Amino acid sequence: MRIIAGEFRSRRLESIPGDATRPTADRVREALFNMLQTRISGASFVDAYAGTGAVGIEALSRGAAHAWFLERDRRALDTIRKNLASLGLERRATILAGKVLVTLERCPAGIVFLDPPYGLADEYAGALELLGGHPPALAIAQHSIHLKLKDAYGALHRTRMVKHGDNALSFYAAAG
Repeated sequence: MRIIAGEFRSRRLESIPGDATRPTADRVREALFNMLQTRISGASFVDAYAGTGAVGIEALSRGAAHAWFLERDRRALDTIRKNLASLGLERRATILAGKVLVTLERCPAGIVFLDPPYGLADEYAGALELLGGHPPALAIAQHSIHLKLKDAYGALHRTRMVKHGDNALSFYAAAG
């Protein structure tokens, strides 16, 4: 796994074996950040279900001011810490250990990225409902094309869905 672009372009990141996390493929990450290119500079970013931290680190590499990494798996937390330290990004990052549905409310971010691991697909609805109560500027859910997410969760409404192979990126913003 590597960083696609920005300040840390082509730098390798440590990975986690097994299926405790669901890594975001390089091509999906590249497509995501190409769509976010005008919004990422200076933004605050949440990488929920962070795994290795690759998505949040990509955001920092491309100019995000700060990133929150939400993760409950102990091996993943260690990997995020190592990846941040290898790039000297500790001061621009906050790691919150625990369940995303508990830690998400503590992150005042403008952009929230959700990608629960394989066994937690039922958490999409809970996380989006939680965000819909106090919506960020943008919430993005990476999910299987076979998983049908609702068009609205509270004040969040889907504005766009982009498919990449078996993955989809659903973009949600506050109505109005």
